[in-house]
Parts: sequence; C-alpha cells; structure tokens
Amino acid sequence: MKAIVYKKYGPPEVLHIADVEKPIPKANEILIRIKAAEATKADCEMRSFHFPVKWFWLPLRIAMGIRKPRNSILGGYFSGVVEAVGKDVSRFKPSDSIFGAAKLKMGTYGEYLCLPGNYTIAPKPSNMSFAEAAAVPLGGLNALHFLGNGKIKKGESVLINGAGGSIGTFAVQIAKATGAIVTAVDSGIKEAMLRDIGTDKFIDYAQEDFSQSDQRYDVIFNMVAQNSFSKSVKVLKPQGRYLTGNPKVSDMLRSFITSRFTDKSASFAFAEESQEELEALKDLIEAGTMGSVVDRVYPMEQAAEAHRRVETEQRIGSVVISIGN
Repeated sequence: MKAIVYKKYGPPEVLHIADVEKPIPKANEILIRIKAAEATKADCEMRSFHFPVKWFWLPLRIAMGIRKPRNSILGGYFSGVVEAVGKDVSRFKPSDSIFGAAKLKMGTYGEYLCLPGNYTIAPKPSNMSFAEAAAVPLGGLNALHFLGNGKIKKGESVLINGAGGSIGTFAVQIAKATGAIVTAVDSGIKEAMLRDIGTDKFIDYAQEDFSQSDQRYDVIFNMVAQNSFSKSVKVLKPQGRYLTGNPKVSDMLRSFITSRFTDKSASFAFAEESQEELEALKDLIEAGTMGSVVDRVYPMEQAAEAHRRVETEQRIGSVVISIGN
C-alpha cells in the first residue's frame, strides 16, 4: 500500500510517498481503507518536532523517537470504509463507512490502517462527504469536551480565542447551540467564515486586544498557547470560567490557584475523545446542528503543501488530505 511517510524530523519537504506493508487485522481489530485524513497542527508539530508548549518536550521525544520518528506515518483523525474485521469484532462489518480517531497509534496518512474495534470510531454522518467527516473528530471531540467543562448556560457570554481553527470552529457552533452569545477572536481573514457558523461578535487580534476591553465574559475558551492567563481571567465575570486547551505549566498552577482561592474557575483537563462523544457529534451533525469547515482538500502527493497550509495559519477551516482512491 502507499503511505505518506517521514523518516526524519524537519520541514514539510520531509514528507514523501512510499510503499509500505499493508497491515493485517488481529482478532480484535478492524482493517480500514482510509479515504481522508485531517492534516492537523499536531501532525505538523510532530513532523518538525517543534511544539509551542515546551514542558513535555523530553518525554515526548523519548516516546516518539530521539534521532528519528519511531512511527513514520502521521495522522490521528480519519474517515474511511471498513475493509475487514477480526473474529472478535462485532461493532462493524465490511463496507461500513466510518470516521474516528487513531489515538497514539497514528497512521491515518496511509491507505490502510488497523485499529482496535473498541477505539473511538463511529458510523460516518450520512450527510457528510469523507473529507468533511475527517475534519470532525479532532475539533468536535475537543470542543465538546472543553465546553462541557464550562457548563455554558443559555444567554451567557462566551469568548473563543483561536476560534478559526479545527477546535475553535466547533466550539463556536456548540456554544451557539446552547444559546450562548459568542465572541470569536482570530485573524481578520476568518471573520466571514466565523460569522457564517454563528459568531455574534468578531475580534481581529491584530487590531484589538480583547483583554484590554471593558467587556466581561462568563466563559473564555482559549486555544492560543501564547495567550496571557492572568489578562484573560481579569475579563471574566464573577463566577466566570476559563478553559484552556494549550496550557503551559504556569497556567496549570494558576488554574489550581484561581479555582481554589477566587470566585472564578480555570480548567485544562484534556479530552478523552470517547466513543459516546463521537456518536453524540454524529447525531448533532445529522440533525443539522453543526458541521465541519473544510478549507482545502489535497491529494497524497501534495502532503507537504497541506502541512505548509496548516502552518501558515491562512486556512479558513480544516485542511484535509485525500487518501487512496
């Protein structure tokens, strides 16, 4: 089979197509013919081994490979078709259209992938293409998790910093579905898209610092690693909640102090990406409550261009790689 591989850490050009051995499913696994995979910031960070949050650099380097990557095939989120199932798998059958998360196994940049049948996998939403479905699990699962921690109520004011990314676009839609008044912060080029999916107020971070405004918020969801924790907490209302998906060590300590000693709370709990949450997303998508935003779809041969698109932050939504035929 063909796969997009990288044999060393470096720029997008280290990605190339190679022939690799097609996997064979074990008794508890399903063999998936991958149709599409999201190209994510995490993929780019693993490829280059450059991470905005530095505290886990050493353990991650040991886990991934000190001199070169142990797993040469990137990709954690996908859509595809079940090709075969192991004898102990009853959830799926061949020809089922599915989407989901490969977790730490990675490998969705290849034409075929084996995953345990109990992984976070669900039937593909019937009203989505494979490319659209591949852009759901990362953003949808994380947004659902974090905003669930925020316990948003109808009529509350919610600010989403980094609203134009994979997670942010779903966060906007989930907040709106709960009846919140949503302020999105991102680059000005993303304003039209963010308003289309429900944003009530847009702030271009290049033109305005939301933390210097007189506006106060019930919930702030931050996806920008360089964001100031203290400045954000200051613009929360009493009983306000600060949620962060890219915490620094200092942010973790401040979260504990804020929650313990003030009338505000702060949370950085990472998403479990559960089966139940993915099925809930499928139901919301099929009901027309939300959908993915796909910027561009690249063929396998243009994987390097896909990574460059992600890294430039000029994308309007998710970048997807079409895998196989």
